[in-house]
Amino acid sequence: MFSKEEAQKIKREFWITFAQEYPRKWLLYNTKIKDVTFKFHIDNKKAMVSLDIEPKDEEHRKIYFEKIESLKTILLEEYLPEAIFEKNFHLENGKIISRIWVELNNISINNKSTWNTIFSFFAEKMDSFEYFFYEHEEYIKDLEINT
Repeated sequence: MFSKEEAQKIKREFWITFAQEYPRKWLLYNTKIKDVTFKFHIDNKKAMVSLDIEPKDEEHRKIYFEKIESLKTILLEEYLPEAIFEKNFHLENGKIISRIWVELNNISINNKSTWNTIFSFFAEKMDSFEYFFYEHEEYIKDLEINT
C-alpha cells in the first residue's frame, strides 16, 4: 500500500512518461461539443479509454448518445470491436452520464512493468476512437439531424 503522497508521485510519473512516449495532442476535450469528452483512466485494477457524454441538459445527453449508438455497428466493426455502450452510467459521485468505453483489466498504475502495455492500449484505443469521431463528427454534432 502506498501513502497518498507516494500514490500521487507514481500517478504524476505515469502521465509524464506516457506524454514522453506518445508526444501528440489528443482530442480529449476538444470535441467542440460541450460536455462530450474523451478520457484516459488508470487505477490499480484497470485502464480505460472512454467517450463521456455529460451535458447538463438531459435531452442533449440522450440525443448525443443515441446518435453514437446509431453508429454502433460501424464503431464495433471498423474501430473498436470491444466497445461497451451504457446510456445511464453511474459515476461514483452519483452523477449519471452516458459512456462508451474500452478497458484493459488486471493492470495497475502501481506496476511499472505494465506501463508500456497500458501506454500501447491508450494510444491504440484513443486513435481508434478519434478516427471514428472525426469520420462522423458532423452527424454527431448536429442536434438538428435526427438519429
